[in-house]
Formats: sequence, C-alpha cells, structure tokens
Amino acid sequence: MGPSTPEKTSSAHGFAPSDPLAIAQMTLVHWAAYNELSLMQTIDITYRYEARDTARPSPPNSAAALSRLNEGNRAFAALLDPTDESVEHIISVDQRDLGLGEGTLPKQRPFAAILGCSDARVPVELIFNEGPNDLFVMRVAGNGLGTEILGSIKYAVDHLGGSLKLIVVLGHSGCGALTAAVDVFLNPAEYLSLATMHSLRRIIDSHLVVVQASARRIQSKFGTQISDHPRYREALIETSITTNAALAAFSIQQELGASDPVQLKAVYGVYLLQTRQVWAPDISETRGGGLAPAPRDASGFIELGDAILRSDRIAELLR
Repeated sequence: MGPSTPEKTSSAHGFAPSDPLAIAQMTLVHWAAYNELSLMQTIDITYRYEARDTARPSPPNSAAALSRLNEGNRAFAALLDPTDESVEHIISVDQRDLGLGEGTLPKQRPFAAILGCSDARVPVELIFNEGPNDLFVMRVAGNGLGTEILGSIKYAVDHLGGSLKLIVVLGHSGCGALTAAVDVFLNPAEYLSLATMHSLRRIIDSHLVVVQASARRIQSKFGTQISDHPRYREALIETSITTNAALAAFSIQQELGASDPVQLKAVYGVYLLQTRQVWAPDISETRGGGLAPAPRDASGFIELGDAILRSDRIAELLR
C-alpha cells in the first residue's frame, strides 16, 4: 500500500521518485499525531525498492559508518518537528536484500552491528534510518554483554568483516533493567522478591556494579546529601544507563584486541524516548549528542563520569 500524496518529501538516499511503474513500495508507518503546536501532522515512512540500483554504497571505514548512523538518527528525530504539512519519508532498499531478482539468497552485508535493549519502544533500524541488511542487530534486556551476545559479535566480526565497520551499544532512557537494578540498590529489601527468579536476578546482578559506581560518582561530585534529592533516583537511573552502554562498548573494544579502529570501532549512545534522538555526553560541552567512541581506559571513564554529571540531562534533574 503506497502513501497518500505528500506535501513534503524527504529521502534517506536523496533521490526523487521516478516512474511509478518501476517502483514497489510499502508504507511501514503511518502516523497521525498532535505535535507541541497542536497541529495535525501525518507522517508516512516508506521502504522503497526500484528496478534500478538505488542502494547507498557501504561505508568504507568506521568514521563513515558512524557519520551515517548519526545523520540517519537526526533525520528520523526531525520527522516529528512541528509542521502542519504531511510528510513522506523514504528509505531506499536494495531489491537484492529482499531476495528479489536473479541470483541466490541475499548475502549478509551489514555495515554496523548494534547491541540494543529488548524494549519494544526502540526500533533500531527505524531510528537510524536504515533498511534490511544494513544492520546486524542483537537485543537483550539492558543491552548487557552475556555469552550469547559476545558470541554473536564474534560471529559478525569473523564472518561479516568484509562489510562490518562499526559496533554500537545502544541504551535508552528509562531502561527497565537498569531501573530495577537501581531500585534494588536503593532498597535492598526488594531483592528478596527476586530470590526464586533466577533469570531476572542474573540480569539485575549484572548491572549492580554499574549502578554502585554511578552512585559513588554522583555522591563524590554533589556530596552524600544528594541522595535525599527528590530526583536522585531518576538521575541515578539515567547516569547508570549511559555508563552501562559505555562500559559495554569498552569491553567489546577490548575483545576486538588488535583490530584496526579505523576499520572497526566500538561506540555507544542512549536513545532518548522523549526526543527520538541518540545521545552521548560530550567531554567538552554540556549538550552532547550522537554516538560516541568508547572510553579507552580508566581515566577515560573518569572523564566520562564528569561529562555525564555536567550534561544538561543530569544537571537539570539535580537542580
């Protein structure tokens, strides 16, 4: 089913619609939403493939892959910017990635592997403006590094190295796994309810070290009395989410060992549900933005902790 005639068109790949007889398309999302100006807005997000090759070339290195993901997220986040126009957003798809045309089954050629949370509100391909076969996606509650995840990453590196340029750890605001870990940390009595829930307990246990480290960092900056702040819990949750994603990216980078960071790099970020933007703290300023490289060592994590607490996101919670 194709979209209705739009008043405003954006394309993920920068091409104009051609002869409709040569195009097949599917409307993936049709949104009718009230934005902050109370204007009715209709958005069609369309995956489109054509008889001619319209696919973007794969990024040649990790820097190009990082730029493509950050630009893709900015395009997605901007879709709900206030406007009274209908918007059609097109994501071009290589028909070969859908098993169409001559030849054998599609060959995997993702340029990035993404470890994300299993939360249904974080549609990974969509928020990065990508289509099928662009991303190798792994999802688990709290985007934690278990044996299966590390094995999947190793598979991607060993078998998809011809196209793979970037490994991303993507957390998200309000993560339920980190929230549960923070609540257990703040009120240990809640741990008793998990005594017989071994699978859930393992997830929470794996995040408690990050939560404890985040709490210590917050108290070292603001003093122990900060725990009485009415929004301390919220700040601890969001600090832990960011730290957890950065630590996972660091661990993956260590697993990669001697891999050339120009050709394969681990980065991290946090998807903000409220704004649809991917965010990471910036060492040099308070706003931050986009995916960021994993810290390289202990001093890098100290700088990261300072940047998180200095960021507008956390500072506003603790005012």
